[in-house]
Amino acid sequence: MKSFFKQRHHLSWFFAWILISGCGKEPELRNGIWRGVFRVDDEQVPVNFEIGEKGPGKIFTVLDGDRRDTFRLEQVGKDSIHVSPETFDYKLFAKILPDGSLTGEYRNLAPGNTSRVLRFDAKSGEDYRFVKPGTEVAPASNLSGTWSLSIAEREGDAANRVAVFSQDENKLKGIVLAITGDTGELEGNVNGDRFWLSGFSGIGVTLVQGKIDSAGTLTGTIGFGSKALHFTGVRNENAALADSYGLTHLKPGFSKLELRLPNLKGDTISLGDERYKGKVVIIDILGSWCPNCIDQIEFLNPWYEENKERGVEIIGVGFEAKDDLAYAKKTLGRLVDKYGIRYEMLFGGKPDNENVQSKFEALNTFLAFPTTIIIGRDGKVKAIHTGFAGTGTGKFYQEFVEKWNREMDKWL
Repeated sequence: MKSFFKQRHHLSWFFAWILISGCGKEPELRNGIWRGVFRVDDEQVPVNFEIGEKGPGKIFTVLDGDRRDTFRLEQVGKDSIHVSPETFDYKLFAKILPDGSLTGEYRNLAPGNTSRVLRFDAKSGEDYRFVKPGTEVAPASNLSGTWSLSIAEREGDAANRVAVFSQDENKLKGIVLAITGDTGELEGNVNGDRFWLSGFSGIGVTLVQGKIDSAGTLTGTIGFGSKALHFTGVRNENAALADSYGLTHLKPGFSKLELRLPNLKGDTISLGDERYKGKVVIIDILGSWCPNCIDQIEFLNPWYEENKERGVEIIGVGFEAKDDLAYAKKTLGRLVDKYGIRYEMLFGGKPDNENVQSKFEALNTFLAFPTTIIIGRDGKVKAIHTGFAGTGTGKFYQEFVEKWNREMDKWL
């Protein structure tokens, strides 16, 4: 009995020593590649990111295809981090666990949207996406190239998608275009006759998954749960969408626009102001929450700096989650600061279609953020472009840039 109590006494000290040692060791946020998993409905959506040093702190970089998006990373206390996109009103709240992994939630902080929460877990040192190394199966096909996708739940032009894939053995990169914009660059795997792609834009995650049939055609889904869009796809190197300049028009009897809205200082700006008289004016209808809008700003802002001496002005009109100028000053102001925008940024209210059309009554419809309106020196609308295809779309982006420059040279 004495031996038993003596052993128990030594064991108690042993376990106490382990607990004390463990409590004294602070959780470490490791640098390097990570694999994170978001939980959406019943789906697990993997993403990859990198944590590294930047000055005295750390930086969080999302890895999607060839695209790299950096997020602000703030260490809170000894065992927590907050990760925020540079422009979007979202934040990842995560706890560093004793084994160095992360667990937490990605939250939408915009007013009226705070119930939108995605569960998140991540492990360092894992660089695969969907298929764990050692479990690969030879791909049934190489998906590299351009594909026409048809969406079962849509009609007309809205039913059409174009997918651009690049495959290297089991690794797959891609992007899916619609008339309103694109998914952003995606990354994933092909394993046997199954394929998956995912991406993290900063406002949420994208999931594309499907199957390759014996004839080489595709079936699959874009999205999650009951809201997922079902598609069929065929290889088509000439795949194209409807002309983005032919989707939005002026109503019959209109040739000009009226515009009177506050800028971020609260001053009312109109097309009749001296700054715009006799110039070509580009109106960019956007939202700080919209990834395709950010892609367009990354094109438009340097283009404006290179061409403003030719007699062209841009007016950005932002529509935000809250109809409040102070809130818009914060969200749109971040956008202005990040990109060094030196043209006017106005505030139009909330981003519902009815409100947008009330601010642009001459438009026959409003389909997408961004929508770009080009006004000639005579004050008449010359063209309206719907949506935007970013750099990740390759030839589609190049075609847009070439046509844009041709048309702008004509009007300037």
